[in-house]
Amino acid sequence: MKQFKTEDWLPTTKKEIERRGWDYVDVILFNGDAYVDHPSFGGAVIGRTLEAEGLRVAIVPQPDWRGDFRDFKKLGAPRLFFGVSAGAMDSMINHYTANKRLRSDDAYTPDRRPGMRPDYPSIVYTKILKDLYPDVPVVLGGIEASLRRLTHYDYWQDRLRPGIMIDSPADLLIYGMGEKPIKELVRRLKNGESFRHIRDIPQTVYLDESIQAEKDDIVLYSHEECLKDKLKQAKNFRHIEEESNKQHAQRILQHCGKTVIVVNPPYPPMTEEEIDASFDLPYTRLPHPKYKGKTIPAFEMIKFSVNIHRGCFGGCAFCTISAHQGKFISSRSKESILKEVESITQMPDFKGYLSDLGGPSANMYRMKGKNPDICAKCKRPSCIFPSVCKNLNADHSYLIELYKEVGKIPGIKKSFIGSGIRYDLLLNRYDEETLNVAARNYAEELIAHHVSGRLKVAPEHTQDEVLKQMRKPSFKLFNAFKNIFDKVNRQHGLDQQLIPYFISSHPGCTDFDMAELAVITKQLHFQLEQVQDFTPTPMTLATEMYYTGYHPYTLEKVYTARTKEQKLAQRQFFFWYKPEFRQQIMRTLQKLGRRDLADKLFRKVSFFRGGDSLKGKK
Repeated sequence: MKQFKTEDWLPTTKKEIERRGWDYVDVILFNGDAYVDHPSFGGAVIGRTLEAEGLRVAIVPQPDWRGDFRDFKKLGAPRLFFGVSAGAMDSMINHYTANKRLRSDDAYTPDRRPGMRPDYPSIVYTKILKDLYPDVPVVLGGIEASLRRLTHYDYWQDRLRPGIMIDSPADLLIYGMGEKPIKELVRRLKNGESFRHIRDIPQTVYLDESIQAEKDDIVLYSHEECLKDKLKQAKNFRHIEEESNKQHAQRILQHCGKTVIVVNPPYPPMTEEEIDASFDLPYTRLPHPKYKGKTIPAFEMIKFSVNIHRGCFGGCAFCTISAHQGKFISSRSKESILKEVESITQMPDFKGYLSDLGGPSANMYRMKGKNPDICAKCKRPSCIFPSVCKNLNADHSYLIELYKEVGKIPGIKKSFIGSGIRYDLLLNRYDEETLNVAARNYAEELIAHHVSGRLKVAPEHTQDEVLKQMRKPSFKLFNAFKNIFDKVNRQHGLDQQLIPYFISSHPGCTDFDMAELAVITKQLHFQLEQVQDFTPTPMTLATEMYYTGYHPYTLEKVYTARTKEQKLAQRQFFFWYKPEFRQQIMRTLQKLGRRDLADKLFRKVSFFRGGDSLKGKK
């Protein structure tokens, strides 16, 4: 087993820099998360990418932004630029619940300690750096900045905010997965180009007061127009989402006062060679030694997992994955994945069980269009909603082969699938019978050999009208998958559970829809606990519906539960079986004129505890 030295991590202090014999640093990264040198943590990915370009890179995790700013001064100024990221999550989701209550812990901080980053670190860190080092360029990245690159609704302030660069004095913003743009930026700087003249790198955002729109540019309604007219904000979103998910996108311009936010089109999806190169960088896969004796929950969760691809073509209305990673799948080679699995087997506390061999969705590995020319012209936000695209080659045989190869590695007892399964991909009837056979074989392989007692799936709701707003398939497909799950369990003598995820208060969902959900899930012998209240996050279709009241594609009005009372009225239906909710639910159903549903809900019922049980864990 490899023994690591502190020098195997990127330096975090002046002493660590001196130990390397460096008399300068090229790039200093400031990050809202603890420093975990692992490919699931953006700070490590960008740091290792820059290092592979021959640069001297240091990282300052979770700097203290209060007091004398010593964490921002301790390494001095870099030769090229500062990099700033809020971390792996939007800071406001990290800090607050759906009810806007302050969370008491932080999974990306040692021992869950709260209060280790400010609200909006992308803005706070950058302002401090610009005050201290006004002449040093700052590059902004990470999911918080990426999804706030244009006018967006901020749920926590309940207002429309301008693109984040209006509030953050950063010189350049990189959106999405940042390896390709950061490498191009470094290449241009090495060639002697001035930072302030670099304006045409794909997947970057900058501000300009004098730019003129060109023929193919998409000019959005200005920030000020959106403040006055919610319908214009809804219309803007359709352009933003479509351009985020096209292979050949157009440049986007949006005025904010006298300034223009310029969003360059994204890079094409990473090739297998490119994504392998990122995952094959010399990560220690461990937290920095400075955290010795402390637990970082976000790391513990993925410690023995392997990410096999990026991107998701599900296009769920409430999800930010396609907005950040895109809908086109970039898959790692089998060799790269097996190499990482082998490195996990050498970890001192590994017991032989991989917690996940997946990605944004578990079963999209190597899936792409049969005819790339069709994909090149496509601007659908989802390849599987409202129906599975005829051009999609949804071949599950690659995954079956990968699972079997991983199982042959010495030291691997079992690989579990912890990522969510898209059962609509498994149940779709394809024109090619080979795809149908592969889907059936995959379902059996998955259920029989890769479930650690519980399998996560996300029906999200039971009512078709709500599911339509969510861009999710009919609940009938969940029932069909449950039947397959139960059948395979019986055939193999297994006692496993499905863990279904559900959302309340999603745009388009009413109290009546939630009452129907309660009745249907009762009939299926659920006692739901794995549930959440819809939280509007920047740059999702659902958030735009929530804020504007319109569907950005149809421009039809959409009802949404907005007040705390309305949200709680919907959420209570998840827990109809708890005595403390019974009276209030009865009153709600009486108001709806649906005493029949009350009769169905509160008749006695027994709940299975065996293989057909569907009880989640909160």
